[in-house]
Amino acid sequence: MQDISTLLIGGIPLVVVIFGLVEFAKELGLMGKALLAFSLILGVAFGIAYKLSLAPIPAGAAGWFPVIIFGLALGLVTSGLYDFVSNRLPKVG
Repeated sequence: MQDISTLLIGGIPLVVVIFGLVEFAKELGLMGKALLAFSLILGVAFGIAYKLSLAPIPAGAAGWFPVIIFGLALGLVTSGLYDFVSNRLPKVG
């Protein structure tokens, strides 16, 4: 299994990109559970895209399963981290 903290796209950690997009959505007015779901969806989408960028498109279910699980893991990590951090840091503004 890959260490999620080392996922880099163009030298930028993928988790940081997802957090930045979630914060942008927050500034646009997305709030609460919708923001948490958005973080999960972004993590899944970016995780699957990352895995597909490393190898050719899988041919069967056995090839797709690890790609989908990786995307789900990244989505859960990013949404969980976002929820954890947003509930513990002081509100600004």
